[in-house]
Amino acid sequence: MMDLPGGIGMQVELPGAHVGIIGGGQLGRMATVAAHRLGVQVTVLDPTPGCPAAVVGAGQITAAFDDPDAVAQLAEVADVITYEIELADPALLDEDVVGATPVHPAPETLRIIQDKHVQNAHLQAAGIETPRWVAVETPEELATARARFDGCVLKAREGGYDGRGVVLLDDTWDSAEAMEAIGGPAIAEEQVPFVRELSVMCVRGADGVRTYHPSENIHRDGVLHQVAVPPRTEIAVTEAATATARAVTESLGGWGVFGVELFETAEGEIIVNEVAPRPHNSGHWTIEAATVSQFANLIRAVLGWPTGATTLKHPVVMANILADVEAPVAAAIRGGELILETPGAHLHWYGKRQARPGRKMGHITLVEPANDPDDGVDTLLLDRVGEIAAGVTFNAAGDP
Repeated sequence: MMDLPGGIGMQVELPGAHVGIIGGGQLGRMATVAAHRLGVQVTVLDPTPGCPAAVVGAGQITAAFDDPDAVAQLAEVADVITYEIELADPALLDEDVVGATPVHPAPETLRIIQDKHVQNAHLQAAGIETPRWVAVETPEELATARARFDGCVLKAREGGYDGRGVVLLDDTWDSAEAMEAIGGPAIAEEQVPFVRELSVMCVRGADGVRTYHPSENIHRDGVLHQVAVPPRTEIAVTEAATATARAVTESLGGWGVFGVELFETAEGEIIVNEVAPRPHNSGHWTIEAATVSQFANLIRAVLGWPTGATTLKHPVVMANILADVEAPVAAAIRGGELILETPGAHLHWYGKRQARPGRKMGHITLVEPANDPDDGVDTLLLDRVGEIAAGVTFNAAGDP
C-alpha cells in the first residue's frame, strides 16, 4: 500500500479500484484490458449492447452517452469517471449529476476540446501556435476567409473525426456547398504547408506530465493509415514537438491521457492541429513498444496512482485495419494468417460485430526489437506493415 497525494483514498490498493468510462469502443476495450492487469474493475457506458469493451470483461450500462440517469448510475459504481469519446456531455459530468465522483480529464477540458473554435482560442491564449482560423456560419463569411487565407480547410466546430466534418477547399468547392456539407457552425483554417504530420501522447497525473516519443502519422482520405516511431525527421523537430505537446497538456485541466496532433513545416516549425483528451489511435504502438502503454497510464493517472515510464523500447510501426466493404456485413477477417506468421507482428482485433465501409476494425503493430530506438524506423518496415495490412479483407472469398 502506498500513500499518494490526490489518489483514490490517498492510497493504492490492489485490487479494489473501479473506473467508469463513458464509451466502450476500441479505446475502452484496450483500457479495460490494461485495467484488469492492474486489478482495476471497469464499467463502461455505451449505447451498443455487447460493446467491444464489454466483450473483454467490462461491466456495461447500456444507454446513450447523454443519458443523465445512466451517467449518475455510472458515478454510483465507479471511484472515478473518464471518457474515451468526445461525445460525452460535459454538463452531465458536473457535480449536480456525478456528485462527489471525480471526473478526469476535467469537464472543462472536454468543453474546450469539443469546440474547435474554443480549442484554438484556448491554445492561442496559452501561447501555443495553431493555424490561423476564423469562425464561420454563412457562405459569405467563408468566402471572406477564403480570400484572406492562402489555402483553406473548413472544419465542423463540433463532432468531426476521421476525415468527417472536414472539407479541404479547392477551386471545385463553392462556399455555399462547403457550408452545406459541414451542416452547421464551422471554422475556416488556413491550410498549413506541412511536410509531416506528427503526434505526441502525453499522460498527466498527480505526479506531473510524462510524454511518449513523437510519432509520424500517415493519413489516407483523412483517416490515419500508418504510424512510425521514431518519426523520420530531425531530433530538433522531435524535441520541439515534445515541448509543444507538454505545454498543451499542462494548459488543460485534470488527469488522463492526451493526444496532441501536430504539423511539421519545411522550416522545422511545429504547429498544433488538434488535441484529444483521451487515448489516441496514433498511440496504439505504446502497447508493444513503450515501457507502459497509454492505456495502462490512463488507468493509473485517473486514479491518482504513480504513472509509468513512457520510454520507447524499440522502433515500431502500426497500420490500421479498415473494413474494405461497400455495404455493412458481419465482421469476419480474412488474410489474418499473414499477420500471425510475421515475426514481430501483433494483431489487435476490436471486437466489432459489423464491418461498415471504412470502419476501424483493428490494427497491426510491427516491432524491430533488435534495433536501438535511436536508429529510427526503416522505410522497409513501413512497407512491410503496409503489405500485411493490404492482405487483410472483410470480403467473402471470391468477392471483389
